[in-house]
Amino acid sequence: MDKLAMTDAIVTAKIEQKLSWEKIGTDLGVSPVWLTSACLGMNSAPPEIAKKIVDYLALSPEVATALEAYPTKVWDQQVPTDPLIYRLYEVVGVYGETLKEVIQEKFGDGIMSAIDFSMEVDKIEDPKGDRVLLTLNGKFLPYKSW
Repeated sequence: MDKLAMTDAIVTAKIEQKLSWEKIGTDLGVSPVWLTSACLGMNSAPPEIAKKIVDYLALSPEVATALEAYPTKVWDQQVPTDPLIYRLYEVVGVYGETLKEVIQEKFGDGIMSAIDFSMEVDKIEDPKGDRVLLTLNGKFLPYKSW
């Protein structure tokens, strides 16, 4: 089973069982954002977590094997070569679908505004190496029907 078939099986089970990423993550004791990313094929799951996911959703052992497989983290877009900007593209490329799933699960069908928006960059000192904290704060804009 490849990552695409794995994702299809997981998302289908999630929908059929009327579950949220938040509930699954909480019940399994893992970050819902990480869980979503792994289930969408952008991260690999350790064997014990893959088994928990499969057991929780009543899926086949082949799904666990695919969850454990190392992903190819690529997307079909040209990216800048500046290292810092490239890394931000990498974050969106790897976690973009995860963020979309989590945001729309919490707010509904829509987008985060980049017009009514603020961002903060903070430095967190850490003995293992200082950390960058990016805070993106955008107004949620629901899609409208007409």
